[in-house]
Formats: sequence, C-alpha cells, structure tokens
Amino acid sequence: MASLLLRAVVVLTGTALATFALLWHAPGDPALAIAMARHNAIVSTEVIDLVRAETGLDAGFLPAFKAWIMPLLVGDFGQSSVTGRDVWPELVTAISYTVPLALAALFIGLAVSVPLALIATRNPGGWLDRGAVAVASIGVAIPAFWLGLLLILLFAVQLGWLPAMGARTSAHMILPALTLGLGVAASLTRILRSGILEARDQPFLPAIRRRGVIHRDIERDHVAPHAAIPFVTVLGLELAFLLEGLVVVEVIFARPGLASFLVSAIEARDFPKVQAAVLVTAVVFVVVNLLIDLLYRALDPRIGEHDA
Repeated sequence: MASLLLRAVVVLTGTALATFALLWHAPGDPALAIAMARHNAIVSTEVIDLVRAETGLDAGFLPAFKAWIMPLLVGDFGQSSVTGRDVWPELVTAISYTVPLALAALFIGLAVSVPLALIATRNPGGWLDRGAVAVASIGVAIPAFWLGLLLILLFAVQLGWLPAMGARTSAHMILPALTLGLGVAASLTRILRSGILEARDQPFLPAIRRRGVIHRDIERDHVAPHAAIPFVTVLGLELAFLLEGLVVVEVIFARPGLASFLVSAIEARDFPKVQAAVLVTAVVFVVVNLLIDLLYRALDPRIGEHDA
C-alpha cells in the first residue's frame, strides 16, 4: 500500500510540474493573453507589464512555480488570473456538471456490456455471439464526436424526442451519456466476452466438473473471478479515458462542465484555473488506479504477495 501511495505522489508532482512547464513555454506571451482576456480589447504595453508583475510571470519559471505550488499544498487553488475570483468554487461548479454525466455514461456502459457479453458466450460462434462481436467492433471503431452528431441528427433533429444542447434538465444528459456510454460498452463487451471464454478453457475445470460441481457454482467460483481481472483492467482504463471523451462530448453538446472550464482557461492562459483542472483530473486517474490495484488484490491475493 505504501508503494502505491508513493507512486501516486510522484505522478501528481510530475503532472503539476509538466503542466506548468507546458503553459510557461507555450508560444505567445501569457501576460498579453491574460490582459486581453481581462479587458476584451487591445491593451497597451504598460497594462501588459502590470499583468506580468501582478501574476509573477516576471519572476522566472522556478519562483513562479513555487509561488503557485506552495499554497496548493494546503488546499488553496488561488485566484483566477483573469477574473480575480477564487478558482475552487468555479471548478466545483464545472465538476457538478461533469461528474453526473460520467457516472451516467459508466452506468450505460456496464448495463449494456455485461448482459451482451453473457448472451454472446452462451453459444460461442453462434449468431448471437457473432452479432454481439459485430456490434462491439462497430462501437469501438466509431469516434465519440461522430456518434454524438449521429445521435443529435436522429433523436433531436429528425425525431425531435430529445434536446441536443445545454444542461437545463435531466433530458439534456441522455444523448451525451449515450454517446460516451455506448463507446464504453463496446470495449467492455469485447474484453468480458474474451475473458469468459478464456476462463472456461482453463485446464483445471474438467477435473472440477468430474467431482460433481454444478455448472452454476463453477461459473460463479472459478469462471467469474478469472474473467473479472481483464475486465477490471479495461474498466479502469475506460474510467480514465472517459474524462478525455467528456471534453469532446461536452463541446459537441454545448454543455457546461470541466471541458468549457479548461478550454476557456487555456485560451486566456489562466494558469491557476488550468492547473486546478489538470490536477483534479490527475487525482481522478490516480484514485482510479489505486482502486483498481486494490480490486486486483481482492480478486487474486497472489498479486499483493509480489509487492510484499
């Protein structure tokens, strides 16, 4: 457990430093970008110099990074370089739109993938199996932005059943959640199907059957745990990359959330807001990986023995 926490600290520290370095060395003058975002107009050299001094951009890379990272260690995300408002309340508001969408997409992915994989593996090679593989393959191949546009065209434009843009009601979440969830379901269906079929081919299962163990108990006690390990691996990856898909989907469906928060901050070179969004995302990645590692140990205690 200590090694997992140490890796988490290293990842978060490296993410903070790399993000700050990329913003610092990005083309263009960050002071000019901040000044123009503040005043929404062409600004004079004097104003740009004032912004550079106020934001610490004239202090050099390491002093500026230290000035930002030290308050963060005590939970202070600072103030926006553009608006002067605290970053944390704005970030929480953005997350309040993004997290429900991510959870809805994950629920759709699991609700579709698990039954579909179980149906497909009842008769391997049959028409249900081939159909499930075909649907999953198509789902993996379709990019999220294209699927989102197809869903908008069908359900919002042609049928008029669902709203296409915004986040005013729960109905506005259906199409974005479907766009993300169907992509997740496609990947999970393929890996769960393969895991179940591989588990059923394990050489020790015939001996268990000869001892009179019923099929249901074999599936529950031996096949399911074996198939769960690769499934959990891909599920962890899908949870991580779900954040990447959320950025695209929130832009397509014009939803407020972490995507609009991050894009506007990058355009304005608003260092505190960009860093806050990136670090929160990195924390999610780290927490997901920690949970996956712990779940591995629950599914197969031998995994933990290697770290002892």
